[in-house]
Amino acid sequence: MKKILNYINGQYAPPIADRWLDNYNPSNGEIYSQIAASTEEDVSLAYEAASAAFPAWSNTSIDDRSAIMLKIASLIDDNLERFAMAESMDNGKPLSLATAIDIPRASSNFRFFGHAITQFSSEAHESVGLNTMNFTLRQPIGVVGCISPWNLPLYLFSWKIAPAIAAGNTVVAKPSEVTPMTAYLLGEICTEAGLPDGVLNIVHGLGPSAGQAIIAHPNIKAISFTGGTKTGEHIARTAAPMFKKLSLELGGKNPNIIFADCDYEKMLAVSVKSSFTNQGQICLCGSRIFVEKSIFDRFKTDFVAKVKELNVGNPFEASTDIGALVSKPHLEKVQSYIKIAEDEGAKILFGGKTVKVPGSEHGYYLEPTVIEVYDDQCRVNQEEIFGPVVTLMPFETEEQAVQYANGVMYGLSSTLWTSDLNRTMRMSKKLEAGIVWVNTWMNRDLRTPFGGVKNSGVGREGGFEALRFFTEAKNVCIKYE
Repeated sequence: MKKILNYINGQYAPPIADRWLDNYNPSNGEIYSQIAASTEEDVSLAYEAASAAFPAWSNTSIDDRSAIMLKIASLIDDNLERFAMAESMDNGKPLSLATAIDIPRASSNFRFFGHAITQFSSEAHESVGLNTMNFTLRQPIGVVGCISPWNLPLYLFSWKIAPAIAAGNTVVAKPSEVTPMTAYLLGEICTEAGLPDGVLNIVHGLGPSAGQAIIAHPNIKAISFTGGTKTGEHIARTAAPMFKKLSLELGGKNPNIIFADCDYEKMLAVSVKSSFTNQGQICLCGSRIFVEKSIFDRFKTDFVAKVKELNVGNPFEASTDIGALVSKPHLEKVQSYIKIAEDEGAKILFGGKTVKVPGSEHGYYLEPTVIEVYDDQCRVNQEEIFGPVVTLMPFETEEQAVQYANGVMYGLSSTLWTSDLNRTMRMSKKLEAGIVWVNTWMNRDLRTPFGGVKNSGVGREGGFEALRFFTEAKNVCIKYE
């Protein structure tokens, strides 16, 4: 059985304690590999390698760093099919999605930051009359920690490590223990691309052991984390008293707000995607759909009809729209929320049942589920389900739509469908979210800041925001005669 090893100092190595975790294929429920169950000792070894590599890497020219980043991107492209197959098998997502979105985005992350670092400039301020010149240096922090989630494994893993190493840091990174395969394969790519030993170190294992050792390490000075809000709270409690820099991209319960004056057919098609892409396991999915009352019944009928057309099936079949959920415990969690909805008096318009896929009867499949709710404060409207489940609810006025949209503890993204420019401008300011999409969804320009407000996180990633996070500003003031 294949073993997923740590990647430390440019070499693959088993965990020091020789302990392993089972890795499941969500499409059939079978164990197909074993993951290194790393401990504090493995993290210490990774830190030592990163620390030793930092002086040379931080003084490597920007052009040389950029060239290595671009080489990594090209090698990911060259191995697209291999990486996509690994991602689909590990995560349960349709192979078509991994091929079209996840792996290309991972290579784009390296390519983007490989170029961005060449444009990342310092600031200078001349104090005329005082004969002083101030300039601001942007210097790498040192060894940083990057911890990524299971829903978009290589996509989000690379989103963190690419700006970190581009800025001249060295990294100790931990992918999710649920989906470690593509991060494991990335080590080969980095070695082939000529990334110096120790610049990127990948440690596998559980959050309470390997993850905790990273965030609690006294000399790892910054933590970039994407995952659940509860875990983010724990990281903040551990790392903040140690005065570490923190970037926390956490949960979302995003509203999809639909006005009667929208482009109806476009809205309908995109709303199905924003609800159920990646089995609804994207922090940006529009899981709360609010529809203007005058078109609510029409939307409800048309939306459910479209959802019924979605094919739940084996991730490796081209006809599959919705693959397997990532794990059995996660499937059970999502099912529990469907039961909560029924107990709260909501109406299941479609779905809610598990699916037996021929030849993969033990996989973790669930019908896309549409629930009509009557109270925006009900649990299924307030708590992050993170699965193929959406709620529908009508609204009457713009003010009520804003109230519903903002009436949760999260504030990651919002989607607004309207042809009224004045309404667009008013609501974009009022919506409590880090991202507002208008007449589109998941349309990402990598130059723009990404992150949430309220319990959806701290800080911003993307573009120069990420490079600012992974550097420290130092002002130099020179007095001259």
